[in-house]
Amino acid sequence: MHRNHRMVAGAKVLAALVSLVVVAVIGIAWHTYRSASAGITKSEALAGEPASTGSDQNILIMGLDSRRDQHGQPLPPDIYDALHAGNEDSADGDSDALIVVHLPAGGGPATAISIPRDDYVDLAGCPTSDCRGKIKEAYSYAYQRVMAGHGSAGSQPNPTVLQGQDATAKEQAAREAGRKAEISTVKSLLQIPIDHFIEVTLAGFFQLARVVEPITVCLSADTSDRYYSGADFHKGVQQISATQALAFVRQRRDPDDAAFTDLDRSRRQQAFIVSVVSAMRRGGTLSDPAKLHALLGVAKQNVAVDAGFDFDEFIRNALAFPNRPVTLYTLPVTGFGQLSNGAYVNFIDIPTIRSIVHNLVGADSSATPSTSSPTPAAQPDSGAQSTTGAVALDVVNASGRQGEAANVQMLLATGKFSEGKVSTADSTTETSTIAYGAGAKVAATELADQYDITATASDSVDRNTVRLTVGTDYSRFDQTRGFTPESSTTTAAAPVTTVPATGTGTQQPAVTNLSRMTADGIPCVK
Repeated sequence: MHRNHRMVAGAKVLAALVSLVVVAVIGIAWHTYRSASAGITKSEALAGEPASTGSDQNILIMGLDSRRDQHGQPLPPDIYDALHAGNEDSADGDSDALIVVHLPAGGGPATAISIPRDDYVDLAGCPTSDCRGKIKEAYSYAYQRVMAGHGSAGSQPNPTVLQGQDATAKEQAAREAGRKAEISTVKSLLQIPIDHFIEVTLAGFFQLARVVEPITVCLSADTSDRYYSGADFHKGVQQISATQALAFVRQRRDPDDAAFTDLDRSRRQQAFIVSVVSAMRRGGTLSDPAKLHALLGVAKQNVAVDAGFDFDEFIRNALAFPNRPVTLYTLPVTGFGQLSNGAYVNFIDIPTIRSIVHNLVGADSSATPSTSSPTPAAQPDSGAQSTTGAVALDVVNASGRQGEAANVQMLLATGKFSEGKVSTADSTTETSTIAYGAGAKVAATELADQYDITATASDSVDRNTVRLTVGTDYSRFDQTRGFTPESSTTTAAAPVTTVPATGTGTQQPAVTNLSRMTADGIPCVK
């Protein structure tokens, strides 16, 4: 029972494993069977949204953690058995994989940017004015509100109408709300237009993987995770089945490697995408009418695209995709943390993320962040003024909640402050406070403004030091942790090191690095 529960939870990351390949397959299959394209779900989620200037295109691939097809129907029993992913009610509807694909005008090299699914951001489509969470949750929050009869963002709830809808119509209304919320959240974070989107459900990826198996992958070392994901692989190049691929892309733990993270799993997903592209090149899938017809059937049941998605226009890119140069990036984080509700999240520096993405999708398709020798141990500057970065942050826990001081310091001491002392107060206090020593007024004021706390000068605080006392109102830090509100857009971006996604040992990517993978071979990953 425990194993099945763990496998259900881990299977969420399967979404969008082969999204880039699906982009090609849909276009190619439609090119062969044009009359059948009407069966693919069309969405108005992008209606009225601004597009890119010129002929460049940004396509958002959303991998939906759903155990149902696009029409809300349960999957075939054999797929549930193969996925070890529970039944039709097991998933929470998160968009568990988000990849922005940039296709420059003129058929230049494509760029794919993976957004870590647990990045802590402002969510669009929430019922409250201040709503933050994991970026993947924007879809499920909006989806669940509609399913509960509360309407979607920007609309008036009409429970009577929703209750009168049939199951399929209600499912489509909920998914449409989810798409709008997820797309808006990604656009707000990255500050780029989204021209088109493709949404693929869990079953679509697995069925595509079954068509192109066996799939060749490569690992830099022996690894196993038999309890959670079922992974058990040896070092080097090996061929795996679609079922084995589930463990390959789900693994984020190894008893012998405590440094395994969710970003490593993202790089596994990218390696799998590259391997599937390679398999399609070798296996003739794109020229086999029977396989194309089967894949089009998969698309009808498991794929949605925006209503403006023009297959005639897109076919030129799709036909060339398997042979088109593709570079895949995984965006960095500043660190990991736990919220007061127990959720573990990634904290990010928004100005840095936007700078990276704007460079990657800029008018000059060759523009990429500067690459230098990897320095995994280094923490990047988070973008605050130098007067802030030179200040130590002491945190006193007066909340009565064990570990809260360490949590808050970890979130804030990422370049904006250096780590100071952590201590526990003799008694709890209701209200959080800030005191500062000589030379720390600017930093203290910035912190106080961020969290709506009064900053007071104090002779008892060391020079160039801010002392934050966390009270029982610690939940305020969940709302704005990491200095990531919209006001932070004026802060300078921090320098980020770009490293190969295939680095090993001391050269393996740190979570603060931007990792880069090319699709010109079988990548060997952690």
